[in-house]
Amino acid sequence: MKEYILNNVDEMRCWARDFAKTLSAPCVVALHGDLGMGKSEIARAIIQTLRGADTVVPSPTFTIVQNYDGISHFDLYRVEDASELVEIGLLHAIENDITLIEWPQIATHMLPKNTINVYITQNGDGRKIVTE
Repeated sequence: MKEYILNNVDEMRCWARDFAKTLSAPCVVALHGDLGMGKSEIARAIIQTLRGADTVVPSPTFTIVQNYDGISHFDLYRVEDASELVEIGLLHAIENDITLIEWPQIATHMLPKNTINVYITQNGDGRKIVTE
């Protein structure tokens, strides 16, 4: 378990860029945190670090999944039934890609044991990130 105290969004992006450099496929990163904690911002920084700073990375809140040549970014907030996870390609992504998952709770039973869990919480005006 590692803990990071980040004072602002720029520090969070810097942390995410450094973290991205440690990832290689296949791996799963489960991003935990309340609304507005920065899950999408972290995912965006990871994707842009690995696929280019000019990569457009919209939040997959409505599309549920976005793919970036070997990186799959899921937002499971609106998924109501775990059976939908197979239909949207989660198992394929887990086996092949760097898989970033926002709101991973509904998929816990499908995630590999070596999933990297990233917990993001409020810390004053910044954030505390705990990885395990």
